[in-house]
Amino acid sequence: MEFSDIAAFFPILLKGAVVTVQITVGALILSTVLGLLLALMKLSPVRALSTTASTIVNVIRGLPIIVQLFYIYFVIPELGIQLSAFQASIIGLGIAYSAYQAENFRAGIEAIDPGQIEAAKSIGMKSRLIMRRVILPQAIRITLPPYGNTSVMILKDSSLASTITVAEMTRAGQLIAASTFQNTTVYTMLALMYLALSLPLIFGVNRLERYFGKSGKGGSK
Repeated sequence: MEFSDIAAFFPILLKGAVVTVQITVGALILSTVLGLLLALMKLSPVRALSTTASTIVNVIRGLPIIVQLFYIYFVIPELGIQLSAFQASIIGLGIAYSAYQAENFRAGIEAIDPGQIEAAKSIGMKSRLIMRRVILPQAIRITLPPYGNTSVMILKDSSLASTITVAEMTRAGQLIAASTFQNTTVYTMLALMYLALSLPLIFGVNRLERYFGKSGKGGSK
């Protein structure tokens, strides 16, 4: 492993890292929105909504992520909807992880003491206000650990976008290794760069957990 190789490969991998971060952020936002929607549907007293959400979650969880990516990238265009590989990767990962986000959110909401909800109703709070003031703040604290884990998993699984030709970090590494045969240098750099992206995310989530934990203790006094 020579410094000249590292200096030559780093700019290419860094460019791929930018794409990796873009995919991760886009998929995280999409999975969060879809996951929260599915969680609320599953908790709905309307049987049709809860059944539909459960079916969607089970189907998504039962399919490999790479199959979902292939379906969105190769099949959807045949239906007349044109998507770039970059767009397909965000949509595919976002949908795939929405099922896991839905279960995280559902568990967090169900963990709220029903007595608090009844107390809020007794003082005249409407359902939307209860959700915003009572349920969601506590559910956020509960779901932060699994949410953080899901975020890191999305970051790592963004490498699957390379299978549909997205020039993210893993794809960039594969192309460099194939043309230079410097496998040790390339994949060591790739591993270190993934750690450089994921560790701050993990530490950030840990800080948020501590912050919300202190807020919760302060609010309970």
